[in-house]
Amino acid sequence: MDIVDQLIMFVFACCLSSRFADAYDPVDPNGNIIINWDFQSIENVYTVMVSVHNHQLYRHIEQPGWRLSWRWAGNEIIWGMTGAEATEQGDCRRIRGATRPYCCEKQPVIVDLPPGTPYNNQVSNCCRGGVLSSLTQNNRTSTAAFQMVVGGFRRATYHDGDRGPALPSRFGVGVPGYSCSNATKVNATSEGEKPELPAGDGEVVAPVFRCTDHMCPVRVHWHVKISYREYWRVKVTITNYNQVKNYSDWNLVVQHPNLRSLTQLFSFNYQPLIEYGTLNDTGMFWGIRYYNEMMLQDGNVQTEMILKKDKSNFTFSGGWAFPRRVYFDGHECVMPPPDQYPLLPNAGPDSRVSAAQRLTIATSCLLSLFIFLIV
Repeated sequence: MDIVDQLIMFVFACCLSSRFADAYDPVDPNGNIIINWDFQSIENVYTVMVSVHNHQLYRHIEQPGWRLSWRWAGNEIIWGMTGAEATEQGDCRRIRGATRPYCCEKQPVIVDLPPGTPYNNQVSNCCRGGVLSSLTQNNRTSTAAFQMVVGGFRRATYHDGDRGPALPSRFGVGVPGYSCSNATKVNATSEGEKPELPAGDGEVVAPVFRCTDHMCPVRVHWHVKISYREYWRVKVTITNYNQVKNYSDWNLVVQHPNLRSLTQLFSFNYQPLIEYGTLNDTGMFWGIRYYNEMMLQDGNVQTEMILKKDKSNFTFSGGWAFPRRVYFDGHECVMPPPDQYPLLPNAGPDSRVSAAQRLTIATSCLLSLFIFLIV
């Protein structure tokens, strides 16, 4: 059956080849990037809406952004595009006529348009400079889209017997570490929201770090601040040592067994990431909109949290109070070696204080650990 009135969509999944076996990330086991190839009309030319969906819980696509590419099945040409642009036009001398094609590349590379693009060249969810937020932080800005008109295609028979335009192959998102699958046919979708116009010029500049002994772009300070009888208090400070870059929509993922007993959090958002039965040891922190969602160059953001002590395993010994793993903006941070973990002060609280005083007495700094991001 030729597909004319019955529109279809194909999906390509792109996964990150991480340091874990088979690209499996235990912090985000189902995370991937989905590319939708959504036919909207099919005649002598076809119109397709292409959308890129970041279905990763804590990794986002940073500047310079995604660069979507594929290889055409035949001699397809792009006659028009809205919401994105091709990096090269290619050789169009074989095309005769008064109208010049938009792109004749066999393997086109498509990039997002910048914020502030004229409204008549936009589609919904376009024009963020290729930046996609993580799914947990903002599902509205974790999607990008553009529309194009394609001609010169040949028809092919799909696995279910339907016929339609031959599909491109060898998809890539242009972000290091990701590889894409073959297409899967699914039901067609419908597009509707007006596009948002985020701020920022999308300019990419070389990093310039403040001169330090570690020369890392980001430092996470995990400060065990106060120990109460049934609770303990931690202060977390994230410092940006990059003097020419702001981290917008930053996030911090922490693995610690006591996060399941997080009681109170100040000035950050929080969402558990891994919950299997009683296991809840990994969570994601990010900034509050219009308050500290952007970490300015050479600046910092900080929070304090109160956690309830689990008397079955709580201890300040052996580095237990510090995180097992830390990720900043999807990049795993380097933890100090265990022999550099700080120890408790020798002096403890006076045993003669009353029980009521013992509830709140603490040193100003019990334990403090610096964690670095190296990229």
